[in-house]
Amino acid sequence: MRIAIVVTSARSIDATWTTTHLAHAALAVGHTLRLIEVHDFEITSTGRMVARAWCMDRPFRDVYEVGRAISQRNLERRYVELTACDMILLRVNPLPWHILQLASMANAAGVPVINDPAGICATRGKAWLASLSDVPTPPTLVTSTRGSLQQFAEQYPGKLVIKPATGSGGRSVQLVDPNQRGALQRGFEIARAAGGPVVVQAYLPQASEGEKRLVWAGGELLGGYLRKRAPGDFRHNLKQGGRPHASEITQSDEAVARVIGPHLLRHGIGFAGLDVIGDMLVEVNTLNPGGVHWADTLGSQPPGSIAGRAIQILETTAASMKQRHNR
Repeated sequence: MRIAIVVTSARSIDATWTTTHLAHAALAVGHTLRLIEVHDFEITSTGRMVARAWCMDRPFRDVYEVGRAISQRNLERRYVELTACDMILLRVNPLPWHILQLASMANAAGVPVINDPAGICATRGKAWLASLSDVPTPPTLVTSTRGSLQQFAEQYPGKLVIKPATGSGGRSVQLVDPNQRGALQRGFEIARAAGGPVVVQAYLPQASEGEKRLVWAGGELLGGYLRKRAPGDFRHNLKQGGRPHASEITQSDEAVARVIGPHLLRHGIGFAGLDVIGDMLVEVNTLNPGGVHWADTLGSQPPGSIAGRAIQILETTAASMKQRHNR
């Protein structure tokens, strides 16, 4: 297969990125890759969708060699027609409007895009998860009004997590004790400053034991790892100083995946990251999900098997999408 991978910037990619692991696994089984940065798309005067792409046509020794080749741009660059690709993987965060539009156009032309652009729009915000009544989540409110926030705090006494409805990396996420004077309003204003509504969740005591990132593809849990907070912080995000630890997939993890899986598949989501605390699903990442590096490095499975299995599943997903389009 010829697989196009869309990234924000090739220079920023390294061996710890899930994108690098997926690229290495795809090349290892004979696929060719076209790495496209967000500013390299064009629509020609004849209406063809093309892009300048960094070309990878051979296997590499390991993910570190792949990461160096990409970040140093030590690759041949050629134009590629999007309709000549067998699959497009969107690995972009934030997702610019023009990329979303081009991906939708390619999808409509019969090129499988993973994740589905419309599905990303439907699921990328934290509000989507709050709307699923059958999924085990902490008590959650999505609002733009202080009055509703106050009512929620009265209904669920105890500490609350307040965060923007969109965003990643733990930015603007606050742990608030409503009993402290002004704390509720300060948390609300910080989250609101990111733009859009805020998400308020009851704080889970099990969070002291860590938050698990699960790698999900096509209805299957492939692996995971535990993120533990840095001293003095309540957030588990690695970008906020959290540390990765080994963790096995449990029966409660599988139960969460069985419930959320059909919702993801219905929206054309083939690859996602699930964040779990205890037996509760707290977030779903469908925009640019990561986690493969640490799940692979810390897990008990053979090295590279998580990304390898992900590529197998995505191959099947893309083939099914192509078949449905051609009917």
